[in-house]
Amino acid sequence: MNLFFNKKKENDPKSAIIKLRETREMLEKREKHLQAKIDNELVIARESATKNKQRALTALKRKRMLEAQLDKISGSLMTVEGQAMAIESANVNLETFKTMQQASEAMKAMHKDVNMDKIDQTMDDIREQTDRANEIAEVISRPDALGFAELDEDELNAELEELEQEELDKQLLSAERAPVTLPQVPAGAVRAQQPISPLHQANAHADEDDELNELRESMGMLA
Repeated sequence: MNLFFNKKKENDPKSAIIKLRETREMLEKREKHLQAKIDNELVIARESATKNKQRALTALKRKRMLEAQLDKISGSLMTVEGQAMAIESANVNLETFKTMQQASEAMKAMHKDVNMDKIDQTMDDIREQTDRANEIAEVISRPDALGFAELDEDELNAELEELEQEELDKQLLSAERAPVTLPQVPAGAVRAQQPISPLHQANAHADEDDELNELRESMGMLA
């Protein structure tokens, strides 16, 4: 049983993804190590190119061998990355399918006890109760619901005209009984309007002649 359990655990997508990631990290480290050795052999070949050609050739040979290994590591790394992406995508699809399947089963369980005939009957009951509620509201909102008769607008207008006529009559009676008061005239204004007698006019002319003669005499004296 333990062997079966371990085998099942190894086939688990998450375990496979983790294993592929570990392998990818190992290959990346190996790739960096080979690249460093290639760079070192290249440095040796350059330094020995003019001093020791045999050593330079040996360094170039090792460089070619390391580059071949590096190409293989790069290819393996690409393969591992492709497998990891494929497994991750497959795992996402699997989890999505499981979720959709679970949701489908939940919907089936919810609809298990649902009867379409009961739904139709329930909807009919709801419509019936709604119509009844509207009828009750309409009856309650009527003006004559409490026994009040509808009011005749013509009678109301006639009564309003009678009230207006009574008010006008009262205003006319008040205007007829009010005392008539004349505006007060100043005493000086009344005197100014009285006629002037001929004697008074003659005296006024005599005074004017005396004042004129006095003026002429004073002017003669000045001359």
